[in-house]
Amino acid sequence: MEEKIRCGFAGAGFAARFHYESLKALAALGIEPVGVFSKREESRQKFAAERGMKAYSSLEELLEAVDVIHVCVPPALHQWVAVEALKRDVHVIVEKPFTGFFGPPEAIDFRGNEFPKQRMREEALRNASGMLEAEKKSPARIFYAENWVFAPVIQKEVEIIEKTKAQILWIIAEESHSGSHSPTYGIWKHSGGGSIMGKGTHPLTTVLYLKRIEGMARQGKPLRPKTVTARTHELTRLPAFQDKGYLRTGYTDVEDYGLMHVVFENGTVADIFSTEIVMGGVHNWLEVLANNHRTRCNINPMDGLETYNPEEEQFKDIYVVEKIGTRQGWSKPAPDENWMNGYVQELSYFYRCIREGKEPFSSSQLGYDTVSVIYSAYLSAEKGGAEVDVP
Repeated sequence: MEEKIRCGFAGAGFAARFHYESLKALAALGIEPVGVFSKREESRQKFAAERGMKAYSSLEELLEAVDVIHVCVPPALHQWVAVEALKRDVHVIVEKPFTGFFGPPEAIDFRGNEFPKQRMREEALRNASGMLEAEKKSPARIFYAENWVFAPVIQKEVEIIEKTKAQILWIIAEESHSGSHSPTYGIWKHSGGGSIMGKGTHPLTTVLYLKRIEGMARQGKPLRPKTVTARTHELTRLPAFQDKGYLRTGYTDVEDYGLMHVVFENGTVADIFSTEIVMGGVHNWLEVLANNHRTRCNINPMDGLETYNPEEEQFKDIYVVEKIGTRQGWSKPAPDENWMNGYVQELSYFYRCIREGKEPFSSSQLGYDTVSVIYSAYLSAEKGGAEVDVP
Protein backbone atom coordinates (compact mmCIF):
# COMPACT_ATOMS: atom_id res chain seq x y z
CA MET A 1 0.00 0.00 0.00
CA GLU A 2 1.33 3.46 -0.90
CA GLU A 3 2.19 5.85 1.90
CA LYS A 4 -0.41 8.42 2.86
CA ILE A 5 0.03 11.98 1.61
CA ARG A 6 -0.38 14.17 4.67
CA CYS A 7 -2.08 17.51 4.05
CA GLY A 8 -2.96 20.55 6.08
CA PHE A 9 -5.02 23.70 5.70
CA ALA A 10 -3.83 27.27 6.13
CA GLY A 11 -7.12 29.02 6.77
CA ALA A 12 -10.38 27.76 8.25
CA GLY A 13 -13.01 29.63 6.26
CA PHE A 14 -15.11 29.14 3.14
CA ALA A 15 -12.29 27.98 0.84
CA ALA A 16 -10.86 25.55 3.40
CA ARG A 17 -14.29 23.98 3.85
CA PHE A 18 -14.85 23.23 0.18
CA HIS A 19 -11.26 22.00 -0.22
CA TYR A 20 -11.86 19.54 2.61
CA GLU A 21 -15.24 18.46 1.22
CA SER A 22 -13.69 17.83 -2.20
CA LEU A 23 -10.93 15.71 -0.66
CA LYS A 24 -13.56 13.38 0.81
CA ALA A 25 -14.28 12.15 -2.72
CA LEU A 26 -10.62 11.18 -3.25
CA ALA A 27 -10.13 8.41 -0.69
CA ALA A 28 -8.44 6.17 -3.26
CA LEU A 29 -5.53 8.61 -3.54
CA GLY A 30 -4.42 8.02 0.04
CA ILE A 31 -4.77 11.59 1.31
CA GLU A 32 -4.66 12.14 5.07
CA PRO A 33 -5.88 15.53 6.38
CA VAL A 34 -3.70 16.22 9.41
CA GLY A 35 -4.49 19.66 10.72
CA VAL A 36 -5.32 23.30 10.27
CA PHE A 37 -3.74 26.64 11.09
CA SER A 38 -5.62 29.91 11.33
CA LYS A 39 -4.59 33.10 13.10
CA ARG A 40 -7.99 33.08 14.77
CA GLU A 41 -7.98 30.47 17.54
CA GLU A 42 -11.75 30.05 17.60
CA SER A 43 -11.86 29.36 13.84
CA ARG A 44 -9.06 26.79 13.80
CA GLN A 45 -10.36 24.97 16.87
CA LYS A 46 -13.86 24.73 15.41
CA PHE A 47 -12.63 23.61 11.97
CA ALA A 48 -10.37 20.96 13.52
CA ALA A 49 -12.96 19.63 15.98
CA GLU A 50 -15.62 19.22 13.28
CA ARG A 51 -13.22 17.18 11.10
CA GLY A 52 -11.26 15.18 13.64
CA MET A 53 -7.91 16.86 13.03
CA LYS A 54 -5.42 18.91 15.03
CA ALA A 55 -5.54 22.69 15.38
CA TYR A 56 -2.04 24.19 15.12
CA SER A 57 -1.22 27.51 16.76
CA SER A 58 1.54 28.32 14.25
CA LEU A 59 2.04 27.80 10.53
CA GLU A 60 5.54 26.47 11.15
CA GLU A 61 4.25 23.63 13.35
CA LEU A 62 1.69 22.62 10.76
CA LEU A 63 4.24 22.66 7.92
CA GLU A 64 6.50 20.29 9.87
CA ALA A 65 3.64 17.76 10.01
CA VAL A 66 2.47 17.71 6.37
CA ASP A 67 3.54 17.00 2.78
CA VAL A 68 1.02 19.37 1.19
CA ILE A 69 -0.49 22.65 2.36
CA HIS A 70 -3.81 24.02 1.06
CA VAL A 71 -3.48 27.82 1.03
CA CYS A 72 -6.98 29.02 1.88
CA VAL A 73 -6.11 32.25 3.71
CA PRO A 74 -6.92 35.76 2.39
CA PRO A 75 -4.85 36.67 -0.71
CA ALA A 76 -2.58 39.01 1.25
CA LEU A 77 -1.12 35.95 3.02
CA HIS A 78 -0.68 33.66 -0.01
CA GLN A 79 2.95 34.55 -0.67
CA TRP A 80 3.94 34.17 2.98
CA VAL A 81 2.38 30.72 3.36
CA ALA A 82 3.68 29.50 0.00
CA VAL A 83 7.27 30.63 0.57
CA GLU A 84 7.36 29.20 4.11
CA ALA A 85 6.03 25.88 2.81
CA LEU A 86 8.50 25.67 -0.07
CA LYS A 87 11.40 26.36 2.31
CA ARG A 88 10.39 23.12 4.03
CA ASP A 89 9.84 21.23 0.75
CA VAL A 90 6.09 21.13 1.28
CA HIS A 91 3.91 21.19 -1.85
CA VAL A 92 1.61 24.21 -2.14
CA ILE A 93 -1.98 24.19 -3.43
CA VAL A 94 -2.74 27.91 -3.55
CA GLU A 95 -6.27 29.21 -4.00
CA LYS A 96 -7.02 32.01 -6.41
CA PRO A 97 -6.05 34.79 -6.71
CA PHE A 98 -2.40 33.71 -6.88
CA THR A 99 -1.08 36.81 -5.10
CA GLY A 100 -1.19 40.57 -5.61
CA PHE A 101 -0.46 43.95 -4.06
CA PHE A 102 -1.86 44.76 -0.63
CA GLY A 103 -0.33 48.12 0.19
CA PRO A 104 3.12 49.33 1.21
CA PRO A 105 4.25 48.15 4.66
CA GLU A 106 4.74 51.73 5.84
CA ALA A 107 1.26 52.94 4.84
CA ILE A 108 -1.26 53.67 7.60
CA ASP A 109 -4.16 55.00 5.56
CA PHE A 110 -3.62 53.01 2.34
CA ARG A 111 -6.48 53.11 -0.15
CA GLY A 112 -6.08 50.87 -3.18
CA ASN A 113 -8.39 52.85 -5.44
CA GLU A 114 -6.15 55.92 -5.00
CA PHE A 115 -2.71 54.25 -5.07
CA PRO A 116 -0.51 54.61 -8.22
CA LYS A 117 -1.14 51.54 -10.35
CA GLN A 118 2.29 51.44 -12.00
CA ARG A 119 3.93 50.88 -8.62
CA MET A 120 1.13 48.50 -7.68
CA ARG A 121 1.85 46.32 -10.73
CA GLU A 122 5.59 46.31 -10.00
CA GLU A 123 5.03 45.19 -6.42
CA ALA A 124 2.42 42.57 -7.35
CA LEU A 125 4.79 41.01 -9.88
CA ARG A 126 7.59 41.13 -7.33
CA ASN A 127 5.39 39.14 -4.94
CA ALA A 128 4.52 36.63 -7.65
CA SER A 129 8.19 36.33 -8.64
CA GLY A 130 9.06 35.66 -5.02
CA MET A 131 6.80 32.61 -5.06
CA LEU A 132 8.33 31.35 -8.31
CA GLU A 133 11.86 31.86 -7.00
CA ALA A 134 11.07 29.91 -3.82
CA GLU A 135 9.67 27.12 -5.98
CA LYS A 136 12.87 26.95 -8.06
CA LYS A 137 14.91 26.34 -4.90
CA SER A 138 12.64 23.51 -3.68
CA PRO A 139 11.78 20.02 -4.93
CA ALA A 140 8.17 20.85 -4.01
CA ARG A 141 5.78 22.43 -6.50
CA ILE A 142 3.13 25.15 -6.56
CA PHE A 143 -0.28 24.04 -7.82
CA TYR A 144 -2.51 26.96 -8.79
CA ALA A 145 -6.05 26.11 -7.69
CA GLU A 146 -8.11 27.76 -10.42
CA ASN A 147 -11.14 25.48 -10.44
CA TRP A 148 -12.60 26.85 -13.68
CA VAL A 149 -9.90 25.20 -15.79
CA PHE A 150 -10.90 21.82 -14.32
CA ALA A 151 -14.67 22.25 -14.75
CA PRO A 152 -16.04 19.45 -16.98
CA VAL A 153 -17.48 21.92 -19.50
CA ILE A 154 -14.10 23.66 -19.90
CA GLN A 155 -12.24 20.37 -20.24
CA LYS A 156 -14.64 19.31 -23.01
CA GLU A 157 -13.80 22.51 -24.87
CA VAL A 158 -10.10 21.71 -24.39
CA GLU A 159 -10.68 18.40 -26.17
CA ILE A 160 -12.44 20.19 -29.05
CA ILE A 161 -9.61 22.72 -29.44
CA GLU A 162 -6.89 20.08 -29.35
CA LYS A 163 -8.53 17.59 -31.71
CA THR A 164 -9.76 20.10 -34.30
CA LYS A 165 -6.77 22.50 -34.13
CA ALA A 166 -9.27 25.33 -33.71
CA GLN A 167 -8.23 28.95 -34.06
CA ILE A 168 -9.98 30.90 -31.31
CA LEU A 169 -10.92 34.36 -32.57
CA TRP A 170 -12.83 35.67 -29.56
CA ILE A 171 -13.61 34.52 -26.02
CA ILE A 172 -16.27 36.18 -23.87
CA ALA A 173 -16.49 35.25 -20.19
CA GLU A 174 -18.00 36.43 -16.94
CA GLU A 175 -18.09 35.80 -13.21
CA SER A 176 -20.62 37.88 -11.32
CA HIS A 177 -22.90 37.65 -8.30
CA SER A 178 -24.24 39.78 -5.47
CA GLY A 179 -21.09 39.97 -3.31
CA SER A 180 -18.41 37.83 -1.70
CA HIS A 181 -18.72 35.62 1.40
CA SER A 182 -15.47 36.95 2.86
CA PRO A 183 -15.62 39.68 5.52
CA THR A 184 -12.25 41.02 4.29
CA TYR A 185 -13.41 41.31 0.68
CA GLY A 186 -13.84 44.94 -0.26
CA ILE A 187 -10.70 46.08 1.56
CA TRP A 188 -7.73 46.28 -0.82
CA LYS A 189 -5.07 45.57 1.81
CA HIS A 190 -6.66 42.14 2.35
CA SER A 191 -8.00 41.24 -1.09
CA GLY A 192 -5.61 42.96 -3.50
CA GLY A 193 -8.44 44.50 -5.51
CA GLY A 194 -12.14 44.24 -6.17
CA SER A 195 -14.21 42.59 -8.88
CA ILE A 196 -11.35 42.19 -11.37
CA MET A 197 -9.13 40.58 -8.74
CA GLY A 198 -11.70 38.57 -6.79
CA LYS A 199 -13.97 37.44 -9.60
CA GLY A 200 -12.31 38.28 -12.90
CA THR A 201 -9.35 36.07 -12.02
CA HIS A 202 -11.54 32.97 -12.68
CA PRO A 203 -12.51 33.66 -16.30
CA LEU A 204 -9.20 35.42 -17.01
CA THR A 205 -7.07 32.46 -15.92
CA THR A 206 -9.29 30.16 -17.97
CA VAL A 207 -8.93 32.36 -21.04
CA LEU A 208 -5.14 32.33 -20.63
CA TYR A 209 -5.25 28.54 -20.22
CA LEU A 210 -7.38 27.99 -23.34
CA LYS A 211 -5.06 30.21 -25.39
CA ARG A 212 -2.13 28.12 -24.15
CA ILE A 213 -3.95 24.98 -25.27
CA GLU A 214 -4.70 26.54 -28.67
CA GLY A 215 -1.12 27.68 -29.13
CA MET A 216 0.34 24.29 -28.22
CA ALA A 217 -2.09 22.48 -30.54
CA ARG A 218 -1.51 24.79 -33.52
CA GLN A 219 2.09 25.94 -33.24
CA GLY A 220 3.76 24.06 -30.39
CA LYS A 221 3.97 27.02 -27.98
CA PRO A 222 1.46 28.96 -25.87
CA LEU A 223 -0.30 32.06 -27.18
CA ARG A 224 0.47 34.80 -24.71
CA PRO A 225 -1.40 38.02 -23.84
CA LYS A 226 0.08 41.16 -25.38
CA THR A 227 -2.08 44.08 -24.21
CA VAL A 228 -5.10 44.80 -22.01
CA THR A 229 -7.67 47.57 -21.91
CA ALA A 230 -9.85 47.89 -18.81
CA ARG A 231 -12.48 49.93 -17.02
CA THR A 232 -13.56 49.73 -13.37
CA HIS A 233 -16.45 51.35 -11.51
CA GLU A 234 -17.71 51.63 -7.91
CA LEU A 235 -21.42 51.46 -8.68
CA THR A 236 -22.77 50.77 -5.20
CA ARG A 237 -20.81 53.76 -3.87
CA LEU A 238 -22.29 56.23 -6.33
CA PRO A 239 -24.13 59.07 -4.54
CA ALA A 240 -27.25 58.22 -6.53
CA PHE A 241 -27.19 54.48 -5.70
CA GLN A 242 -30.38 53.31 -3.94
CA ASP A 243 -29.71 50.35 -1.67
CA LYS A 244 -32.68 47.96 -1.52
CA GLY A 245 -30.78 45.38 0.53
CA TYR A 246 -30.28 42.73 -2.16
CA LEU A 247 -26.66 43.47 -3.07
CA ARG A 248 -23.64 43.51 -0.83
CA THR A 249 -22.39 47.05 -0.30
CA GLY A 250 -19.90 48.74 2.00
CA TYR A 251 -16.80 48.18 -0.14
CA THR A 252 -14.02 50.31 1.29
CA ASP A 253 -11.65 51.02 -1.60
CA VAL A 254 -12.29 48.48 -4.38
CA GLU A 255 -14.37 48.35 -7.56
CA ASP A 256 -17.63 46.40 -7.83
CA TYR A 257 -17.58 46.32 -11.65
CA GLY A 258 -14.73 45.47 -14.00
CA LEU A 259 -14.22 44.88 -17.71
CA MET A 260 -11.01 43.61 -19.35
CA HIS A 261 -10.32 43.45 -23.10
CA VAL A 262 -7.24 41.30 -23.74
CA VAL A 263 -5.37 41.17 -27.07
CA PHE A 264 -3.09 38.19 -27.69
CA GLU A 265 0.17 38.15 -29.62
CA ASN A 266 -1.58 36.88 -32.78
CA GLY A 267 -4.21 39.65 -32.64
CA THR A 268 -7.11 37.53 -31.34
CA VAL A 269 -9.11 38.88 -28.40
CA ALA A 270 -11.03 38.13 -25.20
CA ASP A 271 -13.53 40.17 -23.19
CA ILE A 272 -13.99 39.46 -19.49
CA PHE A 273 -16.67 40.86 -17.16
CA SER A 274 -16.71 40.69 -13.36
CA THR A 275 -19.22 42.38 -11.08
CA GLU A 276 -20.92 42.37 -7.67
CA ILE A 277 -24.30 43.58 -8.96
CA VAL A 278 -25.89 40.37 -10.32
CA MET A 279 -28.76 38.78 -8.36
CA GLY A 280 -30.14 35.27 -8.67
CA GLY A 281 -27.05 33.26 -7.85
CA VAL A 282 -23.57 32.98 -9.28
CA HIS A 283 -23.32 33.82 -12.98
CA ASN A 284 -20.29 31.95 -14.39
CA TRP A 285 -19.97 31.32 -18.13
CA LEU A 286 -17.46 31.34 -20.95
CA GLU A 287 -18.08 31.36 -24.70
CA VAL A 288 -15.53 30.42 -27.38
CA LEU A 289 -15.98 31.69 -30.92
CA ALA A 290 -13.50 29.92 -33.20
CA ASN A 291 -12.91 29.53 -36.92
CA ASN A 292 -14.49 26.06 -36.88
CA HIS A 293 -16.91 25.94 -33.93
CA ARG A 294 -18.69 27.85 -31.18
CA THR A 295 -18.99 26.62 -27.58
CA ARG A 296 -20.81 28.09 -24.60
CA CYS A 297 -19.62 26.76 -21.24
CA ASN A 298 -22.27 27.25 -18.54
CA ILE A 299 -20.39 26.67 -15.29
CA ASN A 300 -23.02 28.13 -12.98
CA PRO A 301 -25.93 27.80 -13.18
CA MET A 302 -26.00 24.46 -14.98
CA ASP A 303 -29.00 23.41 -17.04
CA GLY A 304 -29.07 19.71 -16.11
CA LEU A 305 -31.77 20.14 -13.45
CA GLU A 306 -34.57 22.69 -13.21
CA THR A 307 -37.22 22.74 -10.50
CA TYR A 308 -40.18 24.89 -9.53
CA ASN A 309 -40.94 25.50 -5.86
CA PRO A 310 -44.16 27.44 -5.13
CA GLU A 311 -43.36 28.06 -1.47
CA GLU A 312 -40.06 29.18 0.11
CA GLU A 313 -40.63 27.15 3.30
CA GLN A 314 -40.70 23.82 1.43
CA PHE A 315 -37.03 24.09 0.45
CA LYS A 316 -35.73 25.50 3.74
CA ASP A 317 -33.52 22.43 4.33
CA ILE A 318 -32.56 21.89 0.67
CA TYR A 319 -29.37 23.36 -0.77
CA VAL A 320 -30.09 24.75 -4.23
CA VAL A 321 -27.04 26.63 -5.47
CA GLU A 322 -24.65 29.27 -4.15
CA LYS A 323 -26.10 32.78 -3.63
CA ILE A 324 -29.47 31.99 -5.19
CA GLY A 325 -31.20 34.56 -2.93
CA THR A 326 -34.55 32.74 -2.82
CA ARG A 327 -35.63 29.10 -3.15
CA GLN A 328 -39.09 30.07 -4.39
CA GLY A 329 -40.05 29.87 -8.08
CA TRP A 330 -37.88 28.31 -10.79
CA SER A 331 -34.28 27.42 -9.96
CA LYS A 332 -31.47 25.23 -11.27
CA PRO A 333 -30.21 23.18 -8.32
CA ALA A 334 -26.67 21.85 -8.52
CA PRO A 335 -26.66 18.04 -8.12
CA ASP A 336 -22.97 18.19 -7.10
CA GLU A 337 -21.67 21.76 -7.07
CA ASN A 338 -18.07 20.88 -6.15
CA TRP A 339 -17.85 18.44 -9.07
CA MET A 340 -19.54 20.74 -11.60
CA ASN A 341 -17.28 23.62 -10.56
CA GLY A 342 -14.15 21.48 -11.01
CA TYR A 343 -12.98 21.37 -7.39
CA VAL A 344 -12.90 17.58 -7.14
CA GLN A 345 -11.14 17.16 -10.51
CA GLU A 346 -8.68 19.91 -9.59
CA LEU A 347 -7.55 18.30 -6.34
CA SER A 348 -7.55 14.81 -7.86
CA TYR A 349 -5.21 16.06 -10.60
CA PHE A 350 -2.91 17.86 -8.15
CA TYR A 351 -2.53 14.86 -5.85
CA ARG A 352 -1.90 12.55 -8.80
CA CYS A 353 0.86 14.93 -9.94
CA ILE A 354 2.33 14.85 -6.43
CA ARG A 355 2.10 11.05 -6.26
CA GLU A 356 3.67 10.63 -9.72
CA GLY A 357 6.15 13.52 -9.60
CA LYS A 358 4.59 15.28 -12.61
CA GLU A 359 4.61 18.98 -13.43
CA PRO A 360 1.07 20.48 -13.37
CA PHE A 361 -0.42 22.49 -16.21
CA SER A 362 -2.21 24.72 -13.67
CA SER A 363 1.11 25.92 -12.37
CA SER A 364 2.84 28.88 -10.78
CA GLN A 365 3.47 30.31 -14.26
CA LEU A 366 -0.26 30.39 -15.02
CA GLY A 367 -0.78 32.15 -11.68
CA TYR A 368 1.98 34.66 -12.49
CA ASP A 369 0.49 35.43 -15.92
CA THR A 370 -2.91 36.08 -14.32
CA VAL A 371 -1.38 38.55 -11.85
CA SER A 372 0.43 40.29 -14.71
CA VAL A 373 -2.77 40.82 -16.72
CA ILE A 374 -4.88 41.84 -13.69
CA TYR A 375 -2.54 44.59 -12.53
CA SER A 376 -1.95 45.76 -16.09
CA ALA A 377 -5.75 46.04 -16.25
CA TYR A 378 -5.78 48.21 -13.13
CA LEU A 379 -3.11 50.40 -14.74
CA SER A 380 -5.27 50.69 -17.87
CA ALA A 381 -8.34 51.62 -15.82
CA GLU A 382 -6.34 54.33 -14.06
CA LYS A 383 -5.51 55.71 -17.51
CA GLY A 384 -9.21 55.81 -18.46
CA GLY A 385 -9.12 52.61 -20.49
CA ALA A 386 -5.88 53.20 -22.42
CA GLU A 387 -4.24 50.11 -23.91
CA VAL A 388 -1.41 48.81 -21.71
CA ASP A 389 1.28 46.27 -22.55
CA VAL A 390 1.29 43.09 -20.46
CA PRO A 391 4.79 42.36 -19.08
